[in-house]
Amino acid sequence: MQSTRRHLFKLAGGAALLSGLSAVQAAVPRSSIEKFDEQYDVVIVGSGFAGLTCALRCAEKNYSVLLIEKMTILGGNSLICGGNFACPGNPNQKKLGIKDSREIFIGDCTRDGLGINHVELLDVIYDRCNDVVALLRKYGCTVDDSHLGISSGHTAARIIESTTSDGSCYVLPMLKALKGMKNVTIMNRTKMDSFVIDDTGRVAGIAARTKYSFNSKLASDDADNTSGEQKFYGAKRGVMLAAGGFSRDTWFRQMQDPRVQPTMDSTNQPGATAGALTAALDIGAAPIQISWLQFLPSCNPDEPGYGISANFIEHACYRYGIIVNPKTGKRFVNELAGRQPKTEAMFAVIGKDENYPVAIGDSAAAKAVNPAFLTAPLEKKTVKVFNSIDELADFYKIDRKALRDTIEQYNAAVKSGKDEAFGKPMNVTNGIDLSKPPFYAGRVCPKIHHTMGGVLISPKGEVIHMRTHKPIPGLYAGGEVTGGVHGASRLGTVGIIDALTFGMVAGENI
Repeated sequence: MQSTRRHLFKLAGGAALLSGLSAVQAAVPRSSIEKFDEQYDVVIVGSGFAGLTCALRCAEKNYSVLLIEKMTILGGNSLICGGNFACPGNPNQKKLGIKDSREIFIGDCTRDGLGINHVELLDVIYDRCNDVVALLRKYGCTVDDSHLGISSGHTAARIIESTTSDGSCYVLPMLKALKGMKNVTIMNRTKMDSFVIDDTGRVAGIAARTKYSFNSKLASDDADNTSGEQKFYGAKRGVMLAAGGFSRDTWFRQMQDPRVQPTMDSTNQPGATAGALTAALDIGAAPIQISWLQFLPSCNPDEPGYGISANFIEHACYRYGIIVNPKTGKRFVNELAGRQPKTEAMFAVIGKDENYPVAIGDSAAAKAVNPAFLTAPLEKKTVKVFNSIDELADFYKIDRKALRDTIEQYNAAVKSGKDEAFGKPMNVTNGIDLSKPPFYAGRVCPKIHHTMGGVLISPKGEVIHMRTHKPIPGLYAGGEVTGGVHGASRLGTVGIIDALTFGMVAGENI
C-alpha cells in the first residue's frame, strides 16, 4: 500500500517525493485511490472556533465526524485570542438602554472595511449571533452578557467579554463536549495537504499526514516539511475548511504586502500558515481580498505575540483613557478609532527609533472592565501601576507638564462630552476620565493580527468556485480562512463571532 500511495501522489502532484509526501501538490483524483484509510460523514480541518461549532452541529445530526489539527495543541488562535465577541441584537442591549440595529452594526463594519465587505455575510452574523450564544451555553460555555462592552470602531456596546480574558472559556468546554461524543474523532498532529476530488468534481475527502511535526525553524513549513505518515480520509457529506489565517506565514504574507517584513511580530500561534488556503485555491476556490492584512494596535512590545495586555489596553485604556506620544506627552489619535487608522498613526509615532506610545487609564477605568483583564498583566509587569501622573511620566521619560496638560484637556473633554481634538465618542466613557489614582500604563504597538481575505463563501458556508461561480460540491469553510465578511479591515471582536457563526451555519448545511 505504501508504494501505491507514493505512485498516487506522483500522479497527482507531479513533484511528489518518493521518499515521503510532498508538501506541495495538486488535488488527488478519487479514481486513483484504491480505498480511503478511514471514512467519515464529515471531515473538519482546524480545531478553532469555526471547526468546533461546525463539529457540534454535525454531531447533533448523528454524523460521524473527524476533526483534525496540525499542531500539537488543539484550539489554534481561538485558544489564545482575547475571547471577546460582538453580539449585535443581544436581548440585554434593550435592558441596558443600548441602541443598536442591523443598520448600525453593518455601518460600523463597512466603515472600517472601506465598503468592500460582502454585506450578505454580515447579515448572517447579525441574524444568527444569538443562536451562537445558545449553542455555546448548551455545551457548557460560560457566556456572560449581563455587561456589554464597546471596542474600537464600534458605535454601540455589543461585546460579550471573555470570563478568562482569552478564548479558552469557549474552546475548552466545546472540546470537552466533542470528546465525549462517540461519533466524533479528534486528531492532533494531522496535517491536510490536499483535497480528494471524485469524477463529478465533488470534494470526497482529504489527503493528510498523521504524526506530523510542525517545524518553525523551516523557511516555510508548508513547502519544506515532509514529516508524517500518509493517510486518506473520506468525507461522504463534505469537508469543512476551518484552518485559520496566515499571519505567521512570512513568505505568503509578504507576497501579499511587501511592506510586511519577515521580522514583524504577530499575535498568532506559530501554525498560522497558508497551506490549507492554497490547497483550496488549487481546486478552484475563488480567492477574495487576500492582500488585506490587519494589525492589532493594542499589543505590547514588551511581550511576544498576542501576550496578556491587549484586553486591558483596549477595553480600559482606549475606552476610558488616552494614548500619548512619549516624546511630546500629547495624544495623537482617537483612541477608539478603527484598527487601520490607529495602526497608521502609531507607526508614524514609533518611527525608526522605536518610540512606542504609552496607553494610560486610571483606577475607575480598571474597575469598569473585567478584573481578569488586569490580573495577569500586573503580575507580569507588562502593565504598570503608578500612584501619580508625575511618577508615570518619569518612568516613561515623558515631560511632566506636557502630560499633565494633556490629561487636563482630556478630562475637560470627558466633562463636556465632546473631543474637539480627535473626535473620540465621549458618550462611551460614562464620565470616567483620568483623575482617580492609581494610574495604569503600558507601552503599545501594532502587531500582525488578522488576514482579512481567503476563500469566498456563500451565506450557507459553501465555498464558491472561481470559474463556475457556484458552490464547490462537498466543500465548506468558515472563519479566518474565508474572506468578504470584514472587507479591508475588521472591527475587533467581529472575527470571533464570524468564525463561531459560519462554523455553526456550515455544520447545519453539510
